[in-house]
Amino acid sequence: MQKSKDSTWNHFLSISDISKDELIYLINLAKDFKKNIISQEFKKKVLGLIFNKASTRTRVSFQVAMSRLGGTTIDLNPNTSQIGRGEPIKDTARVLSRYCDVLAIRTFSQEELNEYAKWSTKPIINALTDIEHPCQVLADFLTIKEHFGDFNDLIFTYVGDGNNVANSLILASSLLGIELRIASPKNFEPNHEIIKKSFSLNPKNQLKITNNPVEAVTGANIIYTDVWSSMGQEENKEDKDNNFDGFTIDKNLVSFANEDFIVLHCLPAYRGKEITDEIMESHNSKIFDQAENRMHSQQALLSLLLSRTCK
Repeated sequence: MQKSKDSTWNHFLSISDISKDELIYLINLAKDFKKNIISQEFKKKVLGLIFNKASTRTRVSFQVAMSRLGGTTIDLNPNTSQIGRGEPIKDTARVLSRYCDVLAIRTFSQEELNEYAKWSTKPIINALTDIEHPCQVLADFLTIKEHFGDFNDLIFTYVGDGNNVANSLILASSLLGIELRIASPKNFEPNHEIIKKSFSLNPKNQLKITNNPVEAVTGANIIYTDVWSSMGQEENKEDKDNNFDGFTIDKNLVSFANEDFIVLHCLPAYRGKEITDEIMESHNSKIFDQAENRMHSQQALLSLLLSRTCK
């Protein structure tokens, strides 16, 4: 455990930034925070939020997590700051590094996030980009561990768009050695570079990609879905809805899963599209535990990053 705390990564831009041991460490640390087994204080520390995309869970969970650590949060709204008027990232990052102790950035381009990390002297956290959503999957795997106890012999199935969440799930599952099945319509599969990276992280990666949701769900312990059209893709929403016919998590589809299956969704959910109301409200659903776990996992992440800057 202590080895993970002493490792050298300074930013959390991708799940691939950390090792298997570090991922497990963060999950266990989040679990301890949730159970009030540990308590850490980071008074006078400031988390800056730069959100170029709308947010409910990510914004609130980060603010509450930082508050629980004794720190404060400042909302650096691009619409009311020079960030939204074209100031170079290298200037913004260097200035904010002198004001804030950690920055969580939610934006479209992964390259923009990388640019912040290049110039910032303080930790940068990926609060979502079009390529990855690593904070989300910390909460996902915390939820899975809470329910199953460990990650052994689990079949994890994601049904839906090969988006940023799917990409981060691929990388995390590869690190943990979990069999992950992705079922997406043709031409909506996950990013090829992410798939390639997942095998470089673990040559024994058990990733399976299919266009058949029944095949993917058969025998699954975990069924996960997300909206079919992510933020910024609203103009293609109607076309996507047509392409995703048959990919709804409904009573028929989950009947092929293992008896002990759970259902996850990173929210917001469009009930009746990617998931039915019946499944979302069923006893198999751990969706709201998963949403709560965003706060605990981000508290763990902030604690780990801030503990290094406080040395």
